[in-house]
Amino acid sequence: MLEWLLALCFVILVVSIWPGSKYFCTENQRDALLQRFGILQQVAKGKTERCVSEREGSDDAQSACVGALTDEKPRTVALICKPSALANYLLKHCWTFSNYSPCVGWTWRASAFLQSVYEACWPYESPVQFVRDNLQLSDDGLVALDWAVPSYQKRRRTSSHSTSPVLLIIPNSFGKITRNVLKLCEMALSHGYLPVVFNRRSHNSCPLTTVKLQQFGDPADLREAVRYIRYRQPAGRLYAVSESSGSGLLLSYLGECGSSSYVTAAVCLSPVFRCQSWFESGLCWPLQWALVLYQKICLSRYRTVMAETLQTDTLFSSHSLHGLEEALFCQPGYPDSTPAAPTGNGCSSNTSVTWDAYWEHNEPLRDVDEVAIPVLSVCSKDDPVRGDAQSTVPLELFETNPHFFLLLTDRGGHCGFSTQSEGNAAGAVGAVGSVAASNRGMESHGINWSHRASLEFFRATTDFFNAEERAKQLASRRRGLGGAAGGRFFRHRSVSTCKRVPACSHNIHAIYSWQRSYTR
Repeated sequence: MLEWLLALCFVILVVSIWPGSKYFCTENQRDALLQRFGILQQVAKGKTERCVSEREGSDDAQSACVGALTDEKPRTVALICKPSALANYLLKHCWTFSNYSPCVGWTWRASAFLQSVYEACWPYESPVQFVRDNLQLSDDGLVALDWAVPSYQKRRRTSSHSTSPVLLIIPNSFGKITRNVLKLCEMALSHGYLPVVFNRRSHNSCPLTTVKLQQFGDPADLREAVRYIRYRQPAGRLYAVSESSGSGLLLSYLGECGSSSYVTAAVCLSPVFRCQSWFESGLCWPLQWALVLYQKICLSRYRTVMAETLQTDTLFSSHSLHGLEEALFCQPGYPDSTPAAPTGNGCSSNTSVTWDAYWEHNEPLRDVDEVAIPVLSVCSKDDPVRGDAQSTVPLELFETNPHFFLLLTDRGGHCGFSTQSEGNAAGAVGAVGSVAASNRGMESHGINWSHRASLEFFRATTDFFNAEERAKQLASRRRGLGGAAGGRFFRHRSVSTCKRVPACSHNIHAIYSWQRSYTR
């Protein structure tokens, strides 16, 4: 009870300081005060623009920047990437990248801390319903796939012959379905996607049939789920979006599978990159306390069965994310697929593993050089969850790897990205594409800027590679090679197999389904 009272006092203090500080202190004093409370991690000042500079080996200087909308205004968003033809195409065709107007002034949405808490915790009446597939995995564990469908749609199943693209959504690593995920499902449906939410073992009411939980960066379960999605929707392209700490799982999957990931393009919204440091350094105490409490509540229902293999007293007495993760996966007796010997997951059935060894097999960027598809990361400098951008965002990765792109905003919080015109954002959908009249009810809730940028990124990358393929086919015909016989073309799904990915998928099957709604 004492913690709740302190948290309430903290929120009241922030709400009181934010608008009043605009009139009773200078901008520098206000920023220093907010930094003391952990609300503002970094204040972006100055008008330095990060540019896509000249490509190596090119004679002509090719420089493209996402900077200020006008010369008088400082930039609010920058695209950081290695110069390439795809980068130039994105700058030319993705107008959303340079059309971000964050909330400022007398409003609680201008606070990075408040808008982050709002997007994570505030209830949301979503018009979207979900049809669940529980998938039995090769070790008899269960994961859940929730397919989003509009509430007005009578038919709850999509034909396997549908050519609509599939949008795989990976929530945060704690299993919390946030407003951000629900609003993304709405917007994806209005743009013709088939959204499906991946739920890990025991997350979001998914039954836990084994004592083994999914480690932070272990993509084995996701790999089997993706093969099932490809089996169910073989004609549609597959795209992926991850939220917050769930980006660790997506990056691990893309790195392990490489060109055999079956994913056309991916987006990470407010990702946590250096996860070991993030667990060790911790968050400001209200956020850390809330996340630890939420995870303990979710695990408490399995306390009896987990006591057979884990020291539950140590687990439930932990007061930090570091202690909780270490108690779950670094204790002697943690179950794994290969007994008495360390495996790719980092743990064995009869020996404990050190904290550093655990992260050697779970750090999201361990196989980042193997990623073979375009990946967009959307981050803000004032993210109160990830921390300071200079120390937590690997800028060198985006500047040297042609597959990674970073949209770095001055403001936006953690999965917030509130805009000045958020209440009237429904009209912006018409500029992207036509929407059926039956979907207009969903658009009235407002559209998140990061969601528009994500879907526009998917469209632009697909159009770019389609144009590249057509150009190669035309060049082959001119050379008399007969069209597709010449050259290697971009494929949206690979026909090769990865050493770590079995080609067969007979061990995956849905065992039951039901309709489910996430309305709050």
